[in-house]
Amino acid sequence: MDVKISINNLSVESQEAKILKNVNLSIYKNSILGLMGPAGSGKTTLISVINRMIDFEEGLKISGEVLIDGENILDNELNTVALRRKIGTVFAVPIPLPRSIYENIVYGPKLKGITKRTVLNNIVEDCLRKAFLWDEVKDRLHTSALKLSGGQQQRLCLARALALQPEIILLDEPCSGLDPISTAKIEEALNELKKDYTIVLVSNNTKQIARATDYTAFFYLGELIEFDVTEKLFTNPKKKETEDYIQGKFG
Repeated sequence: MDVKISINNLSVESQEAKILKNVNLSIYKNSILGLMGPAGSGKTTLISVINRMIDFEEGLKISGEVLIDGENILDNELNTVALRRKIGTVFAVPIPLPRSIYENIVYGPKLKGITKRTVLNNIVEDCLRKAFLWDEVKDRLHTSALKLSGGQQQRLCLARALALQPEIILLDEPCSGLDPISTAKIEEALNELKKDYTIVLVSNNTKQIARATDYTAFFYLGELIEFDVTEKLFTNPKKKETEDYIQGKFG
């Protein structure tokens, strides 16, 4: 497997505590990596390092390196705007723009200078299909995105991220507030999307990690405790902490 993201000796600390402790992890191209662990284990911090959103947090000391296609994205000279174009992020709470479904998706492409209507139309249909939302909204593209259900809004946010043509998709608890049907549609979409993208999924739902990912990394108190192929990690974990977490003994 080709490595898309290589994390080497990554540590993040605040004045109060170490949030990530010397993490080493490879994330493979065209696969879904699941990040699991109890609250406060460093999962969201890792996501925010990869997309450099951590830049907006004050008082943190970051050491180590994160290589994307061999380039260290923690380099001070890095163009963070270009980096974030390469990475699409979907958060726990869907935040659609207070505009139409159509305008939510073309917003990013328009900022990149794409104005031709036929091209924008194709982007909208393609991204909505990839997010498994097209059939539900194709007849009301010009109605407000705020009228969609929570699950539809989350898939719209996924489609909006895809419209910027990223190479990597980061999802931080994307199904935390969704019903089982909406969750299944998100998981189905991700399974198709990994053919073209590298995906990192943060979830506190161990069953979702087991169902939806190819590889799993288990974090606890800022440390990477165990990393393996998902099926192997769930059926034969090497570390007792991993086994206890999977069995629901803590978390």
